[in-house]
Amino acid sequence: MVPVIEAVPNFSEGRDPEKIRALVDVIAGAGVDVLDWSADPDHHRSVVTFVGDPAAVESAALAGARFAVEHIDLRAHQGVHPRVGALDVLPFVPLRDVTMEDAVRMAWRVAERLTEVGLPSYLYGKASRPPGRGLAELRRGGFEALAGGFPADRRPDFAPPASDRPHPSAGITCVGAREVLLAWNVFVEGITVEEARSVAAAIRERGGGFAGLRALGLHLPRQGRTQISMNLEDPSRTPPMDVFRAIEAKVGALGGRVVETEVIGMIPDALVLPAAEDRLKVCDLGSSRLLSHGLAAHTIHRLEDWSARSDVLGDETRAANETPNHAS
Repeated sequence: MVPVIEAVPNFSEGRDPEKIRALVDVIAGAGVDVLDWSADPDHHRSVVTFVGDPAAVESAALAGARFAVEHIDLRAHQGVHPRVGALDVLPFVPLRDVTMEDAVRMAWRVAERLTEVGLPSYLYGKASRPPGRGLAELRRGGFEALAGGFPADRRPDFAPPASDRPHPSAGITCVGAREVLLAWNVFVEGITVEEARSVAAAIRERGGGFAGLRALGLHLPRQGRTQISMNLEDPSRTPPMDVFRAIEAKVGALGGRVVETEVIGMIPDALVLPAAEDRLKVCDLGSSRLLSHGLAAHTIHRLEDWSARSDVLGDETRAANETPNHAS
């Protein structure tokens, strides 16, 4: 058995390349494989995807949290993406020989450990009680809405002793457990941001659209582009191609067109297996971006490492057995 769990923390920093690289190095230094990371200056956000055995992933998540508390200040942070924390979101995803219950227990342990660095936390997704608490309700109003103290309906699940408000500069972290999801942005042109927002409202689950789809229409001022930013919770149940076709049709009816699809993090096979790369207009698609490819490579590396260590231990044992006993 090779237990593998994935973490996909989202940090509120997307404009300082040196700081982001240092963050990735800190996470990798905890003994996990960083499969992917990306940063967006308009969202002012970076996303790191890493995998490993549960103990290493837990350690790496806490190392990333400490870095965020020390180096990211929300009081000077502005971006188009909703956020309540320097380490804004921390989901754990069971991939191989790890159950969802294991991921939930990890979320609870890490959430409690975050109090050691002064971070309160909300539990969401499968980790909340009852399960299914959504991020939108937790991030309503952003960091600014929480800075003066926690609203009565949003008390943290874990908080440092005697704390009645978020960390003054790092806010609060949403810690969760979930299945593999698809985080993607569809770039459009020829329509206004208000029209993009209307498309997003029509396709998301809350507006009567696709099951498990969360969507926002955003204008990216630094890039001068408009996008529909989405999370699809279960791409095997709701085919991404169906969502893409709906966006194309609605944007086309408004006189615009889809120009590109961007995937954040690793790419679930459900996105690319049913449809061709050129049909979806996916940018930066290669085998190394596929989650199944990254999982397989990580597993093989772990097995080879274990095999090498077993060989060394075997050699040492044989050598010890062959050494003459000089004790009198």
